[in-house]
Amino acid sequence: MKNNDVLLRMASQIIVFIILIFGADSFFSGHNLPGGGFIGGLIIVSAFALLAIAYDLNLVKRILPFNPLRLAGSGLLIILISSSISLFKGQSFLTHSSVYVDLPLFGHTGLYTSTLFDIGVLMVVLGAILTIILAIGESD
Repeated sequence: MKNNDVLLRMASQIIVFIILIFGADSFFSGHNLPGGGFIGGLIIVSAFALLAIAYDLNLVKRILPFNPLRLAGSGLLIILISSSISLFKGQSFLTHSSVYVDLPLFGHTGLYTSTLFDIGVLMVVLGAILTIILAIGESD
C-alpha cells in the first residue's frame, strides 16, 4: 500500500457510488435503450475494480456479501429457467413471455421473462469478472 493514494481513496468513495448508480440505471433501461444485464454487470464490476485499486483486494473480499463464483452459477440457473419457461408453454426455447398483475404500489404491471434473463446475465457477468479479478489479484 502506498502513502500517496489519499486523493484516489477520497475520490473513489464518491466515484464508486456514482458507478453503481450508473450500472443499475444501465441495467434497468437496457430493455428499451442500450444497456441491459451485460453492460450493467460490467459497469458494476468496474466499481469493485476501482475499490481494489484504491484500497486493496482484501477490502473487496470483505465487502462482498456473496461468493462471486456461486453468483455466476446462480445466474446461469436463472438464465436456464427463464429460457425454458417457454418450453412448458409449447413455444420454442428462449421465447419470452409476460404476465400482467396488479401490484399495490405500481398498479397494473407486466412481469417479463426477459427481465429474469437479464438479471441472470448480470449475475453471470458480475460473478465471472469478479472471480477473475480476485484470482489475478491473489496471484500477485
